[in-house]
Amino acid sequence: MSAIARVMLEMGYTVTGSDVASQELTEKLAAKGAKIYIGHTAEHVQGADLVVYSTALPKDNVERMAAEQLNIPTLHRSQMLARLLNERKGVAVAGAHGKTTTSSMIALVMEKCGADPTYIIGGEIMNVGTNAKAGEGDCVVAEADESDGSFLQYHPWVGIVTNIEADHLENYDGDFNRLKSAYVQFLSQIRPEGTAVVCADDENIQEILPKLSCKVTTYGIDRPADYAATDIQLGDRQSSFTLNKDGVPLGVIRLAVPGKHNVYNSMATVIACVEAGLEFEQIAEAILEFSGAKRRFQVLGEADGILVIDDYAHHPTEIEATISAAKATGKRIIAVFQPQRYTRTFFLLDAFSRAFSEADEVIITDIYSPAGEQEIKGVHSSKLVELIVKNSNGNTAYIPTKEAVIERISERLQPGDLVLTMGAGDIWKAGAALARKLKERTSDDK
Repeated sequence: MSAIARVMLEMGYTVTGSDVASQELTEKLAAKGAKIYIGHTAEHVQGADLVVYSTALPKDNVERMAAEQLNIPTLHRSQMLARLLNERKGVAVAGAHGKTTTSSMIALVMEKCGADPTYIIGGEIMNVGTNAKAGEGDCVVAEADESDGSFLQYHPWVGIVTNIEADHLENYDGDFNRLKSAYVQFLSQIRPEGTAVVCADDENIQEILPKLSCKVTTYGIDRPADYAATDIQLGDRQSSFTLNKDGVPLGVIRLAVPGKHNVYNSMATVIACVEAGLEFEQIAEAILEFSGAKRRFQVLGEADGILVIDDYAHHPTEIEATISAAKATGKRIIAVFQPQRYTRTFFLLDAFSRAFSEADEVIITDIYSPAGEQEIKGVHSSKLVELIVKNSNGNTAYIPTKEAVIERISERLQPGDLVLTMGAGDIWKAGAALARKLKERTSDDK
């Protein structure tokens, strides 16, 4: 929502908006000229020509109801984004994970190479300090959200699918096949002159490939693909590999972000940028400047041999990839995970329980549940801890609150430790607090 608002501001529109609390993104919008209200009341929509709302807003929200009574047209966030993306060369990034990082990489590379894209992304690009921009170029780069089916609003020029996993099944009647069918439909909506860019190593993508009639370009490491990565080197907050097209080496890609998952993300980025007419050499030079997206392996603090990193990982596969990237630092990993949503925890309980084997110590907090979600009987963090101890990591504890997590860890931190906070809720606040304590402790020592 904030990204769309920023782009509309930069295009010259008057933008107002409301949220339940002030935050960094709303403050940045206000600084650019948006009128921001805290709280929801009917008066906020008066005088508007169009009201845009998110999935989080129910039909009985007072502002949505007021817009209807005043005959003000309303659009879901995805419909507004579709207006922007479908008018130009849309590059839409879909997948269970990797959307924010991949779309951020693409936007940054295009920006550095002079393509001047418009981009609308769910997380801030660390290099530029924003999640959106209205550019003058042909391309519009955006995430395509499968969680509520809203990605079916888009007719992209390049449609990327990083992976397909059984998540958000509460919106697909608990049926994974329905979710996979939605991906097929998304890719079938690619423009005739466009291309689907998909990861060949993903089994569920392999399953849907025969159902696709559009042009398809594949990338991968473990399976044959049009673009393949070899000579992969994964290090402490960095990685590199040789990129090959149809078996012929194009050159080396060096990244300032860690992990095998970022090798995949960067491969999709290179392909999208090549499709946009950029040369491999300039892409390789620009991509090295990418330092990450906010809450994607974000370093919150580092001192006295201790490192605090925060990541949005909220799915078992993401957790495994993030912990694996952390292990490349050579430090002892204290993984703090805040489950998000009762429904996700219910559907993926067993997979979550097997995701923490590479951590040295695991802490699980209470489930972070968005407003309005109903609890599910028997779904509780203490149950998840029991299963983690049984299936992947015996050194696991249930600590309900962020405050208790901060107290426990701050007392025990030693040089050589890495604290990794993970989750889609507000667990980052615990990481930020620990980073502040670490900085204070280091200052006191001096």
